[in-house]
Amino acid sequence: MTILKKSITTALAIAIAILLNACSSTGTQTASTSSPQDFAKRLQEDLIKAKPGSVIEIPAGKFQFDKTLSLNVSKVTIRGKGMKETILSFTGQKAGSAGLMVKADDFVIEDLAIEDAAGDALKVENSSNVTMRRVRVEWTGGPKETNGPYGLYPVTCKNVLIEDCVAIAASDAGIYVGQSDGVIMRRNRAEKNVAGIEIENTKNADVYENIATNNTGGIMAFNLPDLPVQGGTNVRIYNNKIMGNNLPNFAPTSQIVAGLPTGTGVLVMSIKNVEVFKNVIQDNNTANINISTFSGKEGELPDLSKYNPFVASVYIHDNEISGGGTKPDVRLPKIAALAKATGGKFTDILYDGVIEPIDVSNYGKPAEGADAKICIENNGAATFLNYDAGNGSKKIVKDVNAYKCSLPALAAINLPNAGGKSGGGL
Repeated sequence: MTILKKSITTALAIAIAILLNACSSTGTQTASTSSPQDFAKRLQEDLIKAKPGSVIEIPAGKFQFDKTLSLNVSKVTIRGKGMKETILSFTGQKAGSAGLMVKADDFVIEDLAIEDAAGDALKVENSSNVTMRRVRVEWTGGPKETNGPYGLYPVTCKNVLIEDCVAIAASDAGIYVGQSDGVIMRRNRAEKNVAGIEIENTKNADVYENIATNNTGGIMAFNLPDLPVQGGTNVRIYNNKIMGNNLPNFAPTSQIVAGLPTGTGVLVMSIKNVEVFKNVIQDNNTANINISTFSGKEGELPDLSKYNPFVASVYIHDNEISGGGTKPDVRLPKIAALAKATGGKFTDILYDGVIEPIDVSNYGKPAEGADAKICIENNGAATFLNYDAGNGSKKIVKDVNAYKCSLPALAAINLPNAGGKSGGGL
């Protein structure tokens, strides 16, 4: 072969190699420039120009933003170098109601932090197949009323996986899923929030192997009125550590979460089909577990055609429960009144005893206690109080054995973006 032919052949091989390499990395974007300031200017442009399949790589460093970042393209991954290494800071944010706002399917975000957003840190709305992995959201000045309300905040979504994340100092909920269907929240840590972890008006959720500590309340599963999506149900809370959630409530008084009693471990409210098992729940000062109906303004009853405020089919079993109810949050009038009636202390498990009436159209004839299907067993020496809220505490029950029964185990959740079914627990 002549030198000319060899040169042509070599050049052709190099060209083919370059072309193949370009094809193999199609959709990959590395958002990095010479300085953090340049990077911050470019990132929103990269998010706007992203195409399905894009991977936006964010380098290590702390990058400052003064307005909301947004993404509206499906099948995009945003990836940093670690939740301590890659930091998107919104300190002094001037515009927007969130740090990062996403409306896109098949969205993945991992290995970065979002700090000091003026509103919610990371909001994902109307999306399917959402994955949040090793993301830290934090308000670095500590708990303050002026902090953003939500840390990780998927709402009206389907198939949500939140794993190995951290949420600190949200003025409402650190890790929240609302009005959604199909959720796995696992191995996360929530601390110094008003509510650590919330599952609101959501169907089919598994919440496991999380740590919720030093929040006002640890883990909550409930339905609220006046939301477009109703009927949240089928929630499993298991293998979590929910301890010492006694942080004074710092939510703005205008928010409903301002009524969350300081010292709440687990709240199960106005929801059916909930299983709480194999958790360590300790030292939550109002109650380790609170089971209740929705309590609106005094004397006001919700419209039962639009909202069911009652709780039923709750199975609490095989937990390690101790040290709850030692110092109820008497700043709340209803808690103060109950504390006065009980000698100033509550119990590990608190139940209001309100049962859905048979004639629900007009709050008519009450059903029997067994109809509520509240089953509590194998929780060690956990103390119990049914304070009979619907009847002026005329039939208080302190013997937890009155509720010793079993319910069928709820099914594990299966998500396409979570590697199949979630853990089975027991």
